[in-house]
Amino acid sequence: MAIIADDQGRIFTLQTKHSTYQMKADAQNVLLHTYYGEKTDNSDKSLLFCRADRGFSGNPYEMGMRDRTYSLDSLPQEYSSFGTGDYRITSLRVQNKDGSQGAELRYTGYQVQEGKYAIPDLPAVYAANEEAETLVIRLADPYSGLEAELYYGILEEMDVITRAVKITNHGRDDIVLKKAASMNLDWEYGDFQWLSFYGRHSMEMNLQRETIHHGIQAVGSVRGASSHQYNPFVIMCEKGANETMGSCYGFSFVYSGEFLIEAEKDQIDRTRLICGIHPDNFSWILQGGGTLWLPEVIMTYSGKGLGKLSRNFHKVLREHICRGKWKTMRRPILINNWEATYFNFTGEKLIDIAKQAKELGIELFVMDDGWFGNRQDDSSGLGDWFPNEKKLGCTLKELAERITAEGMRFGIWLEPEGISEDSSLYRSHPDWVVGIPGRKPCLSRGQWVLDFSRKDVQDYIIKRISELFDGIPVSYVKWDCNRAICDKFSGMLDGSRQGEFAHRYVLGLYRVLEELTEKFPEILFEGCGGGGGRFDAGMLYYMPQIWGSDTTDAVERLSIQYGASFGYPVSAMGTHVSTAPNHQTGRVVPLSTRGCVAMAGTFGYELDLSGLTLEEKGEIKEQIGRFKKHYDLIQRGDYYRITSPLEGTCTVWEIADPSGKEALVSAVYHHVQANPVPVRVKVQGLKDEAVYQLLLNEDFKETYPDRRLPYGFGPGEVISGAALRQFGFLVPEAVNGFQAWQIYIKECPELGS
Repeated sequence: MAIIADDQGRIFTLQTKHSTYQMKADAQNVLLHTYYGEKTDNSDKSLLFCRADRGFSGNPYEMGMRDRTYSLDSLPQEYSSFGTGDYRITSLRVQNKDGSQGAELRYTGYQVQEGKYAIPDLPAVYAANEEAETLVIRLADPYSGLEAELYYGILEEMDVITRAVKITNHGRDDIVLKKAASMNLDWEYGDFQWLSFYGRHSMEMNLQRETIHHGIQAVGSVRGASSHQYNPFVIMCEKGANETMGSCYGFSFVYSGEFLIEAEKDQIDRTRLICGIHPDNFSWILQGGGTLWLPEVIMTYSGKGLGKLSRNFHKVLREHICRGKWKTMRRPILINNWEATYFNFTGEKLIDIAKQAKELGIELFVMDDGWFGNRQDDSSGLGDWFPNEKKLGCTLKELAERITAEGMRFGIWLEPEGISEDSSLYRSHPDWVVGIPGRKPCLSRGQWVLDFSRKDVQDYIIKRISELFDGIPVSYVKWDCNRAICDKFSGMLDGSRQGEFAHRYVLGLYRVLEELTEKFPEILFEGCGGGGGRFDAGMLYYMPQIWGSDTTDAVERLSIQYGASFGYPVSAMGTHVSTAPNHQTGRVVPLSTRGCVAMAGTFGYELDLSGLTLEEKGEIKEQIGRFKKHYDLIQRGDYYRITSPLEGTCTVWEIADPSGKEALVSAVYHHVQANPVPVRVKVQGLKDEAVYQLLLNEDFKETYPDRRLPYGFGPGEVISGAALRQFGFLVPEAVNGFQAWQIYIKECPELGS
């Protein structure tokens, strides 16, 4: 049983396979957080609390003069509120009718439900009834009638607990939510570091690891989307935790809009973490009887380091966030024409690219920007989702059918949230643009944003895209969003409700995506936010993969994909092989290395095939054959970070079959040295007692050279899983700049002793 409720002690213990989470309603009906960490028993952990009179930490009135040690300012709480004695960062801040901002949340009851809860109009983890249980705990403010229901979804075998909050106003007067976070977690003790992921356009998911110091640290976004700058995913860990050792806690916000994740170490060295919608541009009027659901947070704990924590997230996102046909079906290897042609193409040029791609084993052609309206560059036409038949030389249907007749699937690029001033849509509906009345708008990339908080805009986009796809063999859609949102204002909201705009925009986007993905279940949707500007668990609920970054440079992608791997699976990361010199950096990287890096993702190509040599075309065929052969291993295997691109000379990662029967180790030299230090790989995820062979590169036909292996290992010889784990093997030295090696390890039971 995942949920153990002690009615007498009012203690609630949540048990997963390897972790325990506990809370308790005390005598004052305050819901205390008592424990989260390594799996333990169901005993009351609050008995271990240390309380003292913390001068200037206020005491609830009912405690008064009799107990000055009892203060909300120092107790670990499950869901904290502003204005009633807790001076730390808090989860909930409200404004009452009289202008006051106090809310006292007290425990009123609980309920255990079979299965995993769902959230209306928002993405969330899903699970079969036998895979999950739900605990609902009710807190209420006795003065205003405000109620907060805390939802906990427990996926025991996954080691995952999810959290969400439902806020209801049971009173008669309006209540304004000024801050409404989805979770609060207090640690009674511990000296923590946190890992967060920062960046910029074309350089996302940079890892930073900082000590949690006294005061407040935060990452977040007020850009209308989760952003390139900070990802809505963080890890809290004990100092010294590494890939295989140490206590680690992970938090993934299942939301694609503005967010704030805060950490505070208080005056007595206790740590609090809060995650939710960013409050800076948020306010929500709850009328009497009104309800607001808040987005979900996925939590997991690992006592065995960062690697295990990441694999927990990979599995739950692959199996319980991603949905639809393409969740498990092999995704086609694609070619995108963007870096081959940019805006300069005709229909015949696209068909020629598709023909060449087919000869190499590529399966899907994707037509990128420039096919619609008066779209000759990025200054016009956005929003006019009508094919430019003069440019294409045919209808969209004819183009798609000619490409599919070549044996290729057909895909298309869209940016439905954007609009150009020079567009028919803007001339017809200038009121649909996000902007503050009477002020000049802020442009970004020469474009504006459609107001997706409006139902009429949502309805138009659903109708227009549906009509566009009607009768056309579209297999893939790249859904882009190429600017952040500012000038936040909606003509459909009155002045008192403008603080609801940013959240309503995301709800509108989710409604559009839900309807289109339900209407076109055969289409593989890929998310994109100018690269990784909206790379989050919320988008994966609608689209099982997201374009990782607008940079296609393989060396830059090492750190981007490394950072993303902490919270997101390989199957979610859109990756392409592009040309050399690279269009973003000018760097020249071998084709074999570009292929190796792109295989740590969904895999595809983005280059001008007509400029390739016969040798390069032959190498692409081999890459495609290799990726197809090992697709299941790469996309669904257990991911291990062996070395980091942020240090040393060689980035190494491994993907192992969960059964231990095979593994693929990839190594890329990002810094070549004369007389280098050997790079040793200790292989993980194999069976100690089994024996294995190592095969190198190409189509894995070449046996690893004996002079490179430990123990004088020669062709045809085998090595035990225990030896590979304890001693490992040496990566061959680089023979040129940015050399890549892929070593396939397979179990050979017939060769065992």
